[in-house]
Amino acid sequence: MAVNHLCQWQYLRFQLSHPSAPACRYLSPSRSKSSTSSTAKVNCSAAPSSSPMDSHNEGRKKFMEFPYASGPVRQLMVDLVSTVENTLDSQLLPCTLPPDVQYYENQNGTAQASLQIRSGLKSSLIDFILGSWVHSELPTGAALNITSLSAYLNSSTDAPNLLIELIQSSPSSLVLILDLSPRKDLVLHPDYLQTFYESTRLDEYRQMLEKVPEVRPYFSSSLYLRCVISPSAIMVRVDTETETGAGESTRLDYIITNHVHPVAKQVIGIWLNQCAYLEKRDGLIKNKTIEIDLGSSFPRLFGPQVASRVLGEIQKVFTA
Repeated sequence: MAVNHLCQWQYLRFQLSHPSAPACRYLSPSRSKSSTSSTAKVNCSAAPSSSPMDSHNEGRKKFMEFPYASGPVRQLMVDLVSTVENTLDSQLLPCTLPPDVQYYENQNGTAQASLQIRSGLKSSLIDFILGSWVHSELPTGAALNITSLSAYLNSSTDAPNLLIELIQSSPSSLVLILDLSPRKDLVLHPDYLQTFYESTRLDEYRQMLEKVPEVRPYFSSSLYLRCVISPSAIMVRVDTETETGAGESTRLDYIITNHVHPVAKQVIGIWLNQCAYLEKRDGLIKNKTIEIDLGSSFPRLFGPQVASRVLGEIQKVFTA
């Protein structure tokens, strides 16, 4: 469980260690460091007088902006988040994270992030839904943008969890992770493999994407990550030729809109229909995620004070 942030921060560390990545052109001029910092301060100071619903609405609005994502990635994420929330809305509680955890940044304004966590009602199968985006400027002038959505089911069912994550460091390159993460050993439980992966023909969606010339498989260097995803997981890298020109649509934009978006929508539809309606294993993955990835990456990006605040709130949800 909680593979989402495991992927997120492993790729973040990977990109940070590869400074040759081209500069990201999606940094909005209207969102300068000073204006972003000012907004964060206003939100924090206004929190005591705001109702929980006001805080939820403001935090969700900022999250749904996906301000540093490319246009096609933003459209994809808004569509996927809206689909999941609209379908499961009656089973979800509002996000109750503090305002300064729903949106946060480091002291020098080079890294910003938004986080939304909505827990499920006790009567539902949903444990929680987690969405986030992270923007980090690199010393070379490049920028890394990560957008993600994951949904976790509780111990009343052993159906797979949902994970989608997009990592982009240039207008011509993208890493996509899309999976229904298994919660049973597929070798020991072949009926589980048949029910959720073979009968749903999930592997066909990976094959569809890999027919696109610019798409090739991506192999994570993390053995831990590779052992918790399913055999039908989509882990691909899209590399296209760099295209310039203000307002021009790139080849990568086309691939996201016409190939990635439809496939992601289909996979999420399968999860909603087949899964949403191993407690011990889930707990181990949760704890490992926080211990291995978040605990080491957050302090470096956002400083110890912000990291402690945000990790504390995530820990509450992951260990509930």
